Amino acid sequence: MRRSFTTLIASAAIAAAVWAAAADRAAAATGEPVADPKGDPAPCVAAAVVNDADKIIASCGALIDNDKTARADRIKALVARGGAWDRKDQIDRAIGDYDTALRLDPTLADIFNARGELWRRTGDRPRALSDFAAAIKLNPDHPAARGNYRSLAQELERLGALMAVYNKPSFNCSTARRPVEKAICANPELANLDREINAVNTRVVREALSDSPRAGRALRREQEDFIARRNAAFGRPDYDLLKAMQERLDHLLAVERY
Repeated sequence: MRRSFTTLIASAAIAAAVWAAAADRAAAATGEPVADPKGDPAPCVAAAVVNDADKIIASCGALIDNDKTARADRIKALVARGGAWDRKDQIDRAIGDYDTALRLDPTLADIFNARGELWRRTGDRPRALSDFAAAIKLNPDHPAARGNYRSLAQELERLGALMAVYNKPSFNCSTARRPVEKAICANPELANLDREINAVNTRVVREALSDSPRAGRALRREQEDFIARRNAAFGRPDYDLLKAMQERLDHLLAVERY
C-alpha cells in the first residue's frame, strides 16, 4: 500500500528541519550561503512536506543528479521521488528509485515494503512476496509488511488451489462414460461451468438445509433433474449444452443471492 510511504512523508517535516539545520551549519562555518543551489536539499524537503508530486520530481531529481549530494540526502530524495512517481502511477520509475535507494541502504524496511506493494500492483507476486519478507526480516514487527505478506501468501495459496482444478469439471474425467460428460471434459469452458455449477449448488443446498430440510431436499432434486435432462437431451440438434449450463448457473446464483 502507499500508506507505508505516507508514513515516511509524515516525518518529512523532521527531515526538513534536519536538512535545514545542516545547511545553516554549513553557511555558518563558511560565513557564506551554500554555493550550489542544486546541492541544497531544502527545496526537495519542502516539496515532500507539502506532498507536491511535480515539485518533488523536479527538486528532488536535481538533488539526486548532483554528484555533490550527500549519500543520506540522496536516499531521502530517492524515497520522496519514488513516492511521487507512485502517486502519478508511473510504477516502473517508482520501483527504479526504490531500487537505487535500497542499493545505497539495504536496511530500509519501509522501502522494501513499499517496493513490494508496487510489485504486487504490477502482478509480480513472487517479487512482492520477497520484498515483504525482506522488510519483515529487517523489522519483525513491521505491521504493514506482515499484513501484506500474510494476505499475499493466502492469495497465492488460493491461486494454487484454483490452478489445480482449472479447466477441470466437478467429476473425474477418467471415469466419464456418458457422451455429455466426455464433451464437458473435452471443452475447458464447459468444464469450468460444470465445476462452478456444482460449487454454487453445494453452497445453496447446504444453506437451505440449515434453514429447512424440506427446502434443501427440493433444491437437491432440482439439480438431479437438471443433470438428468442434460444427459437425455445432449446430442439433439436443438439442444445447446453451453446455453443450458449457463442458464443453470445463472439460476443458482440468483437463488444464492436471494
